[in-house]
Amino acid sequence: MPPGIVGKGLPTYFSWQHAYMSAVTSNSYLESLLQGQPHLPAAPLAWFNELRADAVDRVGALTVPTTRDEEWRFTDISPLTKLSFHPARNAPQLDAATIDGFVLPEAGARLTFIDGVYAPQFSFNNAGVVVENLAVGVTRHGAQIEPHLGRHAEFRGDVFAALNTAFLHDGALIIVPRDASVTAPVHLLFIATQQEAASYPRCLVVAESGSAVTVVEDFVALQPDAAYFTNAVSEIVLADNAHLNHVRVQRDNGAAFHIANCAVSLARASRYRSVSVALGARISRYHLNVLQAAESAECTIDGLALIADRQLADTHTCIDHAQPHGTSRQLHKCIVGGAAHAVFNGKIMVRPGAQLTDSSQSSRNLLLTGKARVDTKPQLEIFADDVKCAHGATVGQLEAEEVFYLKSRGLTEAAARNLLTYAFGAEIIARIPVASLKHCLEQTVLAQTNR
Repeated sequence: MPPGIVGKGLPTYFSWQHAYMSAVTSNSYLESLLQGQPHLPAAPLAWFNELRADAVDRVGALTVPTTRDEEWRFTDISPLTKLSFHPARNAPQLDAATIDGFVLPEAGARLTFIDGVYAPQFSFNNAGVVVENLAVGVTRHGAQIEPHLGRHAEFRGDVFAALNTAFLHDGALIIVPRDASVTAPVHLLFIATQQEAASYPRCLVVAESGSAVTVVEDFVALQPDAAYFTNAVSEIVLADNAHLNHVRVQRDNGAAFHIANCAVSLARASRYRSVSVALGARISRYHLNVLQAAESAECTIDGLALIADRQLADTHTCIDHAQPHGTSRQLHKCIVGGAAHAVFNGKIMVRPGAQLTDSSQSSRNLLLTGKARVDTKPQLEIFADDVKCAHGATVGQLEAEEVFYLKSRGLTEAAARNLLTYAFGAEIIARIPVASLKHCLEQTVLAQTNR
C-alpha cells in the first residue's frame, strides 16, 4: 500500500484511489496538479487524513474556473492551465546569505518554506507562543486545530482551496494563548526557487481571547524568469477581544502564477487589520473573506496592486456583517501601467438583524497608459434597516493640474508624474506596522514608478 490518505476512518488505499481517479479523469489539468499528492505521508490523526480525502473528492467534483463563471469573468487563467506544474520533491540547499534580503530584523519568529517545503534551518521562534510547522503542530495541538483547519476557508466550492487542502502537510501554525500580547511580528517567508514547481502554502492562526499579534505573509522569488505556481490558503480565527495585524506581500516574479484564499472569523469585539500588497506574478488572484460572527467586531482592510507590462492582478473581498454593531473600513488602490489589467470586486454584506453596522468601502484606481485596464465592482448587499454604509469607486489618470504644479516648482514632467504615482501608492504602504518591510516596499514602489 503506498503512503497516502487515510479515508473516512478506515485505512484503505482504495477509498482514496477512487476519489483520486474521479478527480483526474474529470480534468487533465487537475490531474497534472495532483500527480505529487500520493507521496504525502499519512498523518497520525484520522480527522486530518479525512480532511485531505474530502478535499480530493471535491477536486474530482469541481472544474477549473473560466471567464464564463461570474466570479472569474474578468480574470482569464487559461495561461496557467497550459503549463505543467508539479510539487517540489525536495527544497534546494540555500545558504543564509541568499535569504538575507528578505529577513525582517524586527521579527520575533520566522517560519521559512522553500518551494512549499518547511526549512527549519532558516526558521526560529522567540515569540513565546506556538509558531511551528503545521505537520508537527497537528499532533501537538490537534484539539485546538481540528475545529478550525479547513472549516473557514471553504474548499467544497473552490477548486484551488480544495487542491491546497488535498496537499495539507507543511504549513504555518500560530496559536496565541489567552491575553498574550506578541509585540514582535511573526514572519512567514515563502520562497520560490524552481521552474514549474507547484507549492501549496497553508497558514492557520488562532488568536485566543484578549490576545494580540502581528503576522506577515511574504511571498518572494529567487529566479527572475522561472514560471511556478503558488496556491495559498490562510485561515485566521480571532476570539473575543483579540487583535491581529495581518500584512500580506506578494512579490513573485513576472512569470509566476499566484492564487490565494484567506478566510477570517471575528468573535465579539475582536479587531482585524489587514494590509495586502500585490507587486508580482503574471497572473495573481487574492480572495479575502471576513466574517464578523459576533457583535462589535471591527475590521480595516487596505490593499494595493502595482502592476505593469501584461500582468493581471485580481482582488476579491467579502466583508460579511452577520451580527450587530459591526464596523468595517476598506480602501483598495490599483496602479496599472503598460497593458496590465487590474480587477477589484469588493462585497459588503449586512445580514438581517445586523443592526447598527457602520461600513465604508473605497476603490481608487490609477491608469498610467492608454492600454492599462481596471475593472472595479464595489457591492453592497444590505438586509437590515438601521445601518450606515457607503461605497465608491474612481478610475482615472494623473491630474494635469497636479503635474503642472510640480513642474512649476522645477520638476521635469517625468519626475512630477513619478512622484505623484509614488504618493498614490505610498498611502497604503505607510499603513504597514513593520518599519523595515515598509521601507523596502517604499523603495520598490519608487523604483517601479521610475521605470
